[in-house]
Amino acid sequence: MGKEALFGKTLSELQGICKELGFPGFTAKQMADWLYKKKINGIDDMLNISKKNRDILNEKYKVGLIAYDKVQESVDGTKKYLFRSGNNQFVEAAYIPSENRKTLCVSSQVGCKMACLFCMTGKQGFQKNLTAGEIVNQMVSIDEKDELTNVVYMGMGEPMDNIEQVLKSLEIITSDWGFAWSPRRINVSTIGVAPALRRFIEESDCHLAISMHSPYNNQRKELMPIENVYPIELIIDILKEYDFGRQRRISFEYIMFEGVNDTAEHAKALVRLVSGLRSRVNLIKFHPIPDTPLKGSSQQTMEAFKDVLEKKGVIATIRKSRGEDIYAACGLLSTRNMVQKNEEKDY
Repeated sequence: MGKEALFGKTLSELQGICKELGFPGFTAKQMADWLYKKKINGIDDMLNISKKNRDILNEKYKVGLIAYDKVQESVDGTKKYLFRSGNNQFVEAAYIPSENRKTLCVSSQVGCKMACLFCMTGKQGFQKNLTAGEIVNQMVSIDEKDELTNVVYMGMGEPMDNIEQVLKSLEIITSDWGFAWSPRRINVSTIGVAPALRRFIEESDCHLAISMHSPYNNQRKELMPIENVYPIELIIDILKEYDFGRQRRISFEYIMFEGVNDTAEHAKALVRLVSGLRSRVNLIKFHPIPDTPLKGSSQQTMEAFKDVLEKKGVIATIRKSRGEDIYAACGLLSTRNMVQKNEEKDY
């Protein structure tokens, strides 16, 4: 049995380890400082912890950072990093630089259960949840780790389907004993898993992005099976129960499909749905994937859709597509082929 990783433990979990091993109480804070502020690679680097206690830690634990296996770079500067999770599983993270921001799009699961019609990750199926350590590891193991200004949980997987580990990862990133980032630098996306959504709103101050893609129930069911369980109206009602304050942002993600969800009637229905919420709508270009009948709307159609929203008082933006040539753009992350190849090796 391998050693357990310390990276990804919260301060309370580190305190539990120290209590179990008979260490002084303050040692947990020292460990957190080494793990998340000084970002060391080995337990022996924790120089203000006694040699005796480091030896005890080394018997059962390791720091547990994971180097990336592979990196690809787009013509637009976007980079896609491949990380291993266990022996046969992989996830991808996308680094997206712009003039004012250096954003990392992190994954929370290997694959996804949600089976959205337009998403490569959904077509991969679900393999496993990532641990908090594996999620945060994506931030500290890329070449640009010291340049990051923002993190978005919009990679592989549905964050609210792995809510325990996602919340732990957010605690590590935002706590004073962790990375001490402002929650305003983090945006977590969900297609709408109601019970976990409530927990996220109540236990985190990070921004929230809701994947909508259609204001009509029947059509949304065809695009996103989650609509059968948690209708978009329920998600909107939940959001209206909370006071998000002036600093915390709600956005709605809306991928536009030609002849499907891109009419003026769709735009007007979308306005009615989000009425009363202080929010914005991000319109997203669809990137074609295999085995789907969907096609992306034209730029002209997207502009007209945006105009309808803005004339009705809804803030709307057309998100610039990045990393399409290396399959790092929205909806394109998938490690299905790698999973299949490695499963074949086991037989």
